[in-house]
Amino acid sequence: MQRRNFIAATAAGIGLAAAGLTRGQTPENPTPRTGYAPVNGLKLYYEVHGTGEPVILLHGGLGASGMFAGILPALSAKRQVVAADLQAHGRTADMDRPLTFLAMASDVAGLLKHLGIAKADVMGYSLGGGVAAHVAFAYPEAVRKLVIVSTAFNKDGWYPEINAGMSQIGAAAAEPMKQTPMYQMYASIAPRPQDWPVLLAKIGELLRKDYDWSTSVLAIKSPALLVFGDADAVRTAHAVQFFELLGGGKKDGGWDGSGISSARLAILPGATHYNIFSSPALAATTSAFLENGMK
Repeated sequence: MQRRNFIAATAAGIGLAAAGLTRGQTPENPTPRTGYAPVNGLKLYYEVHGTGEPVILLHGGLGASGMFAGILPALSAKRQVVAADLQAHGRTADMDRPLTFLAMASDVAGLLKHLGIAKADVMGYSLGGGVAAHVAFAYPEAVRKLVIVSTAFNKDGWYPEINAGMSQIGAAAAEPMKQTPMYQMYASIAPRPQDWPVLLAKIGELLRKDYDWSTSVLAIKSPALLVFGDADAVRTAHAVQFFELLGGGKKDGGWDGSGISSARLAILPGATHYNIFSSPALAATTSAFLENGMK
């Protein structure tokens, strides 16, 4: 695979962080309150934006909370948004523990406890979407509503070329990937930038594993919104299958809406895995879903 294609496929599979992303601060988005939560042996970095009902925001692989800077003003206009840096990402230092979805979900549950939040909406993109799903699987009592963006519930949900790219991630990719925006962001904020090859090795190990969460998805009780781009790295047919597992798409909604399930599916036009996390349409769709039914 040519170098450019390798990097593109890799980024699509685990979440491409845009260039220049550090903390989620823009002229429209004032400096957030920040802190480190001691959870499971980590010092988990987090930012708090806005006030109101809490929503936990989880970034993509090789990214950080700052990758949502473009949509944070809209998301936090009426909500308290808690954006966390997952293990070994952003400002959260790594520890002697593999990267697993369940372990990172446990970290998120620990963060909620640290902040005194009994129940929150949970939203994740790509890798963060897998973590958000596992919070719903393992800690259903803590999840009010669930938003999963550009994430597959099994490995076959990704296009074949994306799986091929993900299979090549590892420490050996550290040098060529230093030319990417992901590394530039990482090097600017990581406590130990020299751990870049370690992060790639751990991410690669996670992404090469086969998985199928369909049984756990069937058990989700929280209202859930799935969001994908119409040119995503996740197959559109798979997005529909995901929606059906959550109870959507089973029958006509009816004139009075009585046939509508608690699941929602949004396919954003012209959106890819590379840009959906910064799309104004994502912010608008998510905010409408989270606010619906709230007093």
